[in-house]
Amino acid sequence: MPVLPGAEPYRHEGGDVGVLLCHGFTGSPQSLRPWAEYLAARDLTVSLPLLPGHGTRWEDMAVTGWQDWYAEVDRALRELGERCERVFVFGLSLGGTLALRLAAKHGHAVDGVAVVNPANKVHGLSAYALPVARHLVRTTKGLRSDIALEGSEEVGYDRVPLHSAHSLRNFFRLVDGELPQVTQPLLLMRSPRDHVVPPADAARILGRVSSTDIREVILEQSYHVATLDHDAERIFQESHAFIGRLAPNVGKKGSTTGG
Repeated sequence: MPVLPGAEPYRHEGGDVGVLLCHGFTGSPQSLRPWAEYLAARDLTVSLPLLPGHGTRWEDMAVTGWQDWYAEVDRALRELGERCERVFVFGLSLGGTLALRLAAKHGHAVDGVAVVNPANKVHGLSAYALPVARHLVRTTKGLRSDIALEGSEEVGYDRVPLHSAHSLRNFFRLVDGELPQVTQPLLLMRSPRDHVVPPADAARILGRVSSTDIREVILEQSYHVATLDHDAERIFQESHAFIGRLAPNVGKKGSTTGG
C-alpha cells in the first residue's frame, strides 16, 4: 500500500550525535517531522522511522502488534549507534513508551530520553473488554488530531484496530515493569489539557524510573499532539538544550571523538 502523503519516514545525516524519534499509535512520522527537521538543521543525525502497519490504512495495522513496532525502533537505534558517538531517543505518546523501553533495554547505548505526553496504560472499562471485544469488533473510533492549534492536522488513522489496541495494552504493562531499568537523564514534557493520555501516566512514569536527572516541562497551550501544537517550538528548544547539556560538543562534526 502507498504511504499517506506526509507519513513517510525521515532520515538526515548530520554530525556524530544522533537522535531517534518515535511516533505514536495510529499516527505517523508527520507528527514529528517538524521536530526532526529542527534537530537536523542543527547538524544532528536524525532517524524518524515509520512504525509497521502505520501510515497507510488501518487494515495494515490490524495485523501488527507491539513486537513489530518495537523491532523497528530497535533496529533504527542500532543503526544510529553504529553511525554516532552519542545517541538520544525521543518520542510522542506510544513513541515515548517505545523510547523508554529502548532506554531500559540498551542502557549506556542511550545517552538521554525526551518524551512528550508518554502513555503508560489503556484506561477505562474498554481496556478490560479488549481481550474479548477484539474477536467481535474489528475497529473503534480513533483519536487523531487532538491539537489546540487551529488548522494543524495529524496524519493518521480515524479507526483503531482492536487487535492492535489489545497488543498496545500488553505493551504498556510490559514497559511499566521495565521502567525501573531506565537510568538515563529524562526530559518529560506533558500537556495538562491532553484528551488522549491522562496526567496519571506521566506521574506513574516519573515515579517508577530510576533516573536521577529528570526535568518536567508543562505544555500549557497544547493538547496531546503537542509537537504540532502551540508549544511545538518550546519542545524543540527544550530537547535541543537537553542534548546540548549532555553532549556539549553537539553540532561539531568529529568533536565528541576529539577531532
